[in-house]
Amino acid sequence: MPIESHFIQTIIGVGILLFAAKLMAELFLRLKLPIVLGELLAGMIVGPFALGSLFVFDGQPLIRIDGELRILGEIGAIVILFIAGLEVTPKEFLRGGKASFVVATFGVIVPFFVGFFVFELFGFGAFQSMLIATALTATSIAVSVQVLREFGKLQTSEARLIIGAAIIDDILAIAVLSVVSSLGTTTGNIGQIDPLQILIVIVQVLGFFAVLLIGSLIIIPRIVARKEWKAEGSVEAIATALFFGAAALAGIIGLSPIVGAFAVGMALSSSKVFEKIEQYISKLGLIFAPLFFAFIGAQVDFRGVNVEILMLSGIMIAVAVATKFFGCGLPAMLFLKNKRKSMQVGIGMISRGEVGLIVAGIGVASGVLTSNVYSTIVIMVAVTTIITPLWLKSSYKKENEQQPTSV
Repeated sequence: MPIESHFIQTIIGVGILLFAAKLMAELFLRLKLPIVLGELLAGMIVGPFALGSLFVFDGQPLIRIDGELRILGEIGAIVILFIAGLEVTPKEFLRGGKASFVVATFGVIVPFFVGFFVFELFGFGAFQSMLIATALTATSIAVSVQVLREFGKLQTSEARLIIGAAIIDDILAIAVLSVVSSLGTTTGNIGQIDPLQILIVIVQVLGFFAVLLIGSLIIIPRIVARKEWKAEGSVEAIATALFFGAAALAGIIGLSPIVGAFAVGMALSSSKVFEKIEQYISKLGLIFAPLFFAFIGAQVDFRGVNVEILMLSGIMIAVAVATKFFGCGLPAMLFLKNKRKSMQVGIGMISRGEVGLIVAGIGVASGVLTSNVYSTIVIMVAVTTIITPLWLKSSYKKENEQQPTSV
């Protein structure tokens, strides 16, 4: 396809996904359902595996999940996490550091080992089971943040624990992915795994995050708040350049780019220019957030679904939901001392996202995972992403209904 036609097709795809996402957002708002869910379903409906396949441009489906559209979707996740960082001051993050680390650790260990043993019982090889288990580890923090913002709960104790735990959860999941991926060059024999090497990788990844966070807290506010920025839009542009730069740096050192964006957002949460940046970035989020969720939905392909995929999906979804709900919810009770809030932490950690899809792609590309298992992981990511906002809404609705009776 000529470069010009490819460009035109990309911007057509962006336009369709955005328009469909906001139409569904309006519908779901009127139905009193989570807007995020509407944006996800919009992507499924107009995506290349549904209505998008019925219309052709220059011999290709009107919407294609290609490199350019994928990049724009990932930029959406970076913007969402920068916004989340602005809502959390460094003191608040560090205050909840112990709780976040404990909840995140259990939120990775429980899904990994339960997933590994369950899929080994179903006859999968050791390395296959480890890849599937890895796909179950990471929470999609972008989904959780958007849901909490929509419900006006981003300042609550459980929301802060969800955000902190999900960030650390993502870091730990990336460490697990690094270890599991390195096993692909071996025979995949579990006996060949060196526990010390695993510990070294995890410490390295956590160390990278600590350095990135400290560097952001020391350097970023001083750059953005300088008096020299007098031209209109300079502060906003500099802040944008910095959080994109930090996202790129995070990616270079082996972290998820969204971690870098979150670190910069947190660094600016108590700066002198906070209000100016917040007003600007919230407008940017109105475009990139729905585009991100519509893009996630557009990747769901139900065309090749068969009985085997449905059975595997049911098992994987059950494991995904139960291990995060109990694996994160029970440890949260040690810190929140509140059953309902702890349950909401467990619910908020259920949604899976980018890491699961990355693992699925690595598995298929290496020939370790079959196309059926790949489809199963994608379905698991989609279903858990749909379950989370619905369940959280239900939980907060019950909480609001019970509040008047307790007064």
